[in-house]
Amino acid sequence: MIPDATLCASPEIMPEAAECPDENKRQCCKREYSRTERISMSLCSAREVLRMQKMSLVGLLLFLSFVLMAVFSEELAPFDPWMRFEPYLLPGSEHLLGTNDMGNDILSELIYSTRISLFVGFAAALMATLIGTIVGLLAGYYKGMTDEILMGITDIFLMIPQIPLIIVIASFLRPSFWIVALLMGALWWTSTARVVRSRTLQVREMGFVQASRALGFSDLHIIFTDVLPNTCHVIAPKFLLSIASAMIAEASISFLGLGDPTMKSWGTMINFAFTRGGFINGYWWWYLTPGLCITLFVLCVVLMGFAWEEQERTNQRLE
Repeated sequence: MIPDATLCASPEIMPEAAECPDENKRQCCKREYSRTERISMSLCSAREVLRMQKMSLVGLLLFLSFVLMAVFSEELAPFDPWMRFEPYLLPGSEHLLGTNDMGNDILSELIYSTRISLFVGFAAALMATLIGTIVGLLAGYYKGMTDEILMGITDIFLMIPQIPLIIVIASFLRPSFWIVALLMGALWWTSTARVVRSRTLQVREMGFVQASRALGFSDLHIIFTDVLPNTCHVIAPKFLLSIASAMIAEASISFLGLGDPTMKSWGTMINFAFTRGGFINGYWWWYLTPGLCITLFVLCVVLMGFAWEEQERTNQRLE
């Protein structure tokens, strides 16, 4: 058996053929070591891929669970979240997570809140990804003055304190999750733009892009048919991580009382639990469960994003 340390050893520490004691066997030694290196790299790559697949599978299962809970919340919730019962009921057989200060069933609130929380996360991430992708593609493909102008605008947006600005604007405007999602989408595209630009600078110099340009295809045709498909593997992880960031920001803003009180979200549930006696009275099932849902959803998104990025790195090493 070859030890794990030897299997994952880098090629630099492998003995060279010149180190064979018998000069007549140098070629044989060289073939043997190169075969060992190939086996070692294959085993290490297979082990890494298997680990990434396990992470992505766990993340995907959690992600689908939350999406199904949001889509079928009316069927899954035991009660209407606005229906009133006796306030401050402890968890029991009828109300698994008890009731809040208004007598609403907390479990039903938790299930219905998934819709708003996921909507804000997806809407903000989709808007930020679209803006960042377009800016990155144009800056990376045209370069020159176009690149300088677009990256200059990107640098300006990078210097804006995003969360404080959203808090200030949300406090002056009518509380609405639409406004929160639009503000986050309009401010959080900068990192996506930089990543897409970096990848576009590499792709535009490849042979198939040069061939398309030589055949007379328009720039827009080349950007959206040749360059964009070869940047999707860096766009998808940024989209997933943007969802997680947007959900955390929405929960923070709602916790500060700047969310829409007429709509139920996980952040709003935590805010009501802290302002209406849930924390002081020790009703941990009121404020801990939405916090746990936020943590699990962010975890599943991050797992999928990291697994996607690691899979791409593994594919590049194998190539």
